[in-house]
Amino acid sequence: MSDYTLNIEGMTCASCVARVEKALQKVEGVQRVSVNLATEKAKIHGEGSLSAETLIQAVEKAGYTGSEYRENAPAAPVKDTQGRSVAIAALLTLPLVLPMALTPFGLHAMLPAWVQLLVTIPVQFVLGWHFYTGALAALRARSGNMDLLVALGTSAAFGLSLYLLLTAKAGQSPHLYFEASASVITLIMLGKWLESRAKRQTSSAIRALQKLRPDTANVLKDGKLKTIPISEVSVGDTVQVRAGERIPVDGIVLDGQSQVDESLITGEGLPVDKQVGNPVTAGAINSDGVLLIETKAIGAETTLSRIIRLVEDAQAEKAPIQRVVDQVSAIFVPVVVGVALITLVGWLVVSGNVEQSIINAVAVLVIACPCALGLATPTAIMVGTGVAARHGILIKDSEALELAHNINSLVFDKTGTLTVGHPKLTKTVCAPGHDETSVLKVAASLQQGSEHSLAKAVLEQAKAMHIEAQAAQHTRTLTGKGIQGEVEGRAFWLGNTRLMNEMNVNMDAMKAEAEDLQKSGFTVSWLAQASGENKQQAEVIALFAFGDDIKPGAKQALAALKSLGIQLTLLTGDNRGSADRVARELGIDHVIAEVLPQDKADEVKALRKQGRTVGMVGDGINDAPALAAADVGLAMSTGTDVAMQAAGITLMRGDPALVPQSIDISRRTYRKIRQNLFWALIYNLIGIPLAAFGLLNPVVAGAAMAFSSVSVVSNALLLRRWRPGQESKS
Repeated sequence: MSDYTLNIEGMTCASCVARVEKALQKVEGVQRVSVNLATEKAKIHGEGSLSAETLIQAVEKAGYTGSEYRENAPAAPVKDTQGRSVAIAALLTLPLVLPMALTPFGLHAMLPAWVQLLVTIPVQFVLGWHFYTGALAALRARSGNMDLLVALGTSAAFGLSLYLLLTAKAGQSPHLYFEASASVITLIMLGKWLESRAKRQTSSAIRALQKLRPDTANVLKDGKLKTIPISEVSVGDTVQVRAGERIPVDGIVLDGQSQVDESLITGEGLPVDKQVGNPVTAGAINSDGVLLIETKAIGAETTLSRIIRLVEDAQAEKAPIQRVVDQVSAIFVPVVVGVALITLVGWLVVSGNVEQSIINAVAVLVIACPCALGLATPTAIMVGTGVAARHGILIKDSEALELAHNINSLVFDKTGTLTVGHPKLTKTVCAPGHDETSVLKVAASLQQGSEHSLAKAVLEQAKAMHIEAQAAQHTRTLTGKGIQGEVEGRAFWLGNTRLMNEMNVNMDAMKAEAEDLQKSGFTVSWLAQASGENKQQAEVIALFAFGDDIKPGAKQALAALKSLGIQLTLLTGDNRGSADRVARELGIDHVIAEVLPQDKADEVKALRKQGRTVGMVGDGINDAPALAAADVGLAMSTGTDVAMQAAGITLMRGDPALVPQSIDISRRTYRKIRQNLFWALIYNLIGIPLAAFGLLNPVVAGAAMAFSSVSVVSNALLLRRWRPGQESKS
């Protein structure tokens, strides 16, 4: 399997997107192609001997320029040659338009006909030449695009004017339309220039993230501090970061303590305390103090690079609604050309006026705008995903963004998602003949190296009591139930009630106390030891009770979700008492407790079968199947990489408040998409008939076309004002 991303230059509208996609899909080995007009990039997924060179050749054969996109390549400086061309075109067009504007005031300053021709030629055939090259490329590919409409329309106006000029009788002043062709080209160039400037703003979030990458790092080698390019830093190197500097690598603090500003990475507004043993992220700012950091990840493997990759992937992918738009766009230009021909013939039949017939057909050609349709969805997605990333919400793909707006049921994991995720061992109950030190020693020995939150709580308690764990043999994790293994030659099982029942362990001696603890909201684990001659039986030797605090802000976050009309469900592998306590405190109505990881996915699927759009919020490996089974998975980045890979949305902080914020930005983005598509469609549905019936001058039609796509991009840019927890205008 191979994936490529190409930069595509020369696309002007949605029809161009369809042509590039068609050209790339013909390349042998290509399985999936997604071309984005707003980002001007193509994502290609294929297999076999596929190469970037082959793909670029296909793009160039279709009439466009392609180059391979490289993630860590420095951004090329933007040269505004387009703006210079617009200025020259405007200066040449002004003498043609100004006399028309003065005529209603009784001022007649029309240029001589031959001067009008000489002024129009450079606008039409020099500055507007790219419309002709684009149109020819489209014709060679047996398709149409915006360039074809502009070239046909302006050439018709220019040709009619030239014909009238050459056939005019001596002393006669024919009515010419040179100002129409020059004005249309100038206005469309102006619109494209404004559009490109606005499109650059839609990718401002990506550029802001890319600027966080330092170019150099201060590396400690052989006792000496050397400043070297970031590309030469290796995993394991010790990097020094002084106050005010950006951290160049992902790593662990070896020495020093400081406050680190991670706001542009996690969206966290306040600096975070960092000391020995704490992880740090490339791109964050070291506020004060000097830190020595052991490098754990560099380049494309850093958290920052992965964030950029996620946002770029989301912006490049097509939303499901865009595929419908693409189908419309594929037939748009041929239909418009057909309407223009019908307009020409119809006016000839009705009025017999060739001049008027051609001008009305020209108006049809230049008012039709496939650009607005092509830009409506991707620009909104670019701005929405960008502003979300700046506030700690990473949306993996546009499909997740589109689905999230429709979520009406949210399923929450408990531990680490709604609770702090750092349970404490609050009580240890021992069977006769056993004491707390001995049972903790066994439990800690079994769970050495485990990442499970309950295991960490046991290890912390053992450390606090200065109990040294022993090496355990033959340990085996029993997913969703516990662990088994041997310590000092004796076999043990440590886990939940389900495991004890499967082992037929008699729990009667401690059952009443366990039930009381569970009803009080504690999570209970049992420690059983093999007994009998063949060690086929087991007896309980200890009972551990764990408590976990609810995260600050969780109650307000869930209240906000309920106010949005979203049904909340708590889904956990913990016992019923612990789940009920959290649900009561947070106002969750539906609770499903004591569920195995594989069954979590089934519970999510059951909700979906009820016709609900389900979002799953979790953070652990055991949540991954449920995250994948949901319509939209939302993973806390404080959890595991497996959970984040399975989810469509990653929350960069373990803050439940990010969940309603994710729904909010999704709804606002989708609202922008619908607004943009509505205006793009209404514009064409109203504008084309008006032009066909002779109610629009070609210059007015050209201006309307030029600014329709600008208005779509500008509307999408309003999303940049979104702030979590604040009302923003839509």
